[in-house]
Amino acid sequence: MLFTCSLNSGSNGNCYYIGNHSEAVLIDAGLSCRETEKRMHSKNLHPGTIKAIFISHEHTDHIKGLQSFVMKYRIPVYITPATLKNSRLSINCDFIFPFSDAAEINIGGLQIIPFKKIHDAEDPHSFVVKGNGVTIGVFTDLGVVCGKTKKYFSECNAVYLESNYDEDLLQNGKYPHYLKQRIKGGKGHLSNTQALELFRNFRRKNLSHIFLSHLSRENNCPETVLNLFKKYSGRVHVSVASREGCSDLFSISPAKTSLNYFQPSLF
Repeated sequence: MLFTCSLNSGSNGNCYYIGNHSEAVLIDAGLSCRETEKRMHSKNLHPGTIKAIFISHEHTDHIKGLQSFVMKYRIPVYITPATLKNSRLSINCDFIFPFSDAAEINIGGLQIIPFKKIHDAEDPHSFVVKGNGVTIGVFTDLGVVCGKTKKYFSECNAVYLESNYDEDLLQNGKYPHYLKQRIKGGKGHLSNTQALELFRNFRRKNLSHIFLSHLSRENNCPETVLNLFKKYSGRVHVSVASREGCSDLFSISPAKTSLNYFQPSLF
């Protein structure tokens, strides 16, 4: 069993908690240190359980709180050299650990596998986290669904999957043309339709939870995307990872689980 919680998901900040009973990692650190602590405590999670932070890319909404959190808790940051250079952060080199595509990293009882993705950043990566027979993926900020994304998605028991925009809302919305092209142009973000296609065609038999992530405030609607996915979800629990606050804390087991979230008393 693994436990997971979205602390925030959206262009205003991204941060995802994944852990077991004794240690955890954060995928991205797009909230301030204080807000990260506040949201973790609201779910009976202690920042001291965080043993590493993995950074997907250098955009501000993924690294905003990284420097202060690392300075306070003195924990390792796994980040590629190109991402670190482009982030312009100043972090003591003692806490910096590079990683490479598809090379497994062990953090206590957790195994983290980074893999390259397509996005308009210098060296962007997605991640899967494994432990206790469970695999959880964090797949956001995707320009397209590449072969690696399909491969790792098909291995997940639970996944944070970007469903950034509704095509009609984006097309008819107030964004300038260049920004619309950036979003849908192959190095930006996934639409609801693209995300649904991945879900329908590549989910594994015992996928139990899908957390729809990084929704646009202007170009999407949580109710719309929930209704879209629930038409095809079967027994898979579908929810939206909010851009306004943290999600419930979910327990993910190798077999299908109940829809009730679990708050482990050991934290």
